[in-house]
Amino acid sequence: MSWIFLLLSGLAEVGGVTFMKLSKGFSRLKPTLGAIGFGIFSFYFLSRALQEIPISTAYGIWTGIGSAGGVLLGMLLFKESKDFRKLLFIGMIITGVIGLRVVGGGH
Repeated sequence: MSWIFLLLSGLAEVGGVTFMKLSKGFSRLKPTLGAIGFGIFSFYFLSRALQEIPISTAYGIWTGIGSAGGVLLGMLLFKESKDFRKLLFIGMIITGVIGLRVVGGGH
């Protein structure tokens, strides 16, 4: 269950950063509330995952999901660059996340 919590935490992190972008510097109420709400969920699920998964593994995976997800959503929703090199490096992050999961321990 801790790995599911970690996945939910990473996905909530992506939601939070997306709403943060939409909030335009926290000047728009609804996206600001979305960013805060997703941030709370992200930290809650991360704290649950940390009960069984080592911090070195959990934090690496959490930031990897957030980074890769943020870049991919930026490309899809905000028309950010889809440069091949950017995609290559996102692929490396995803590979690192998978590697951490394989060797990371926990239940």
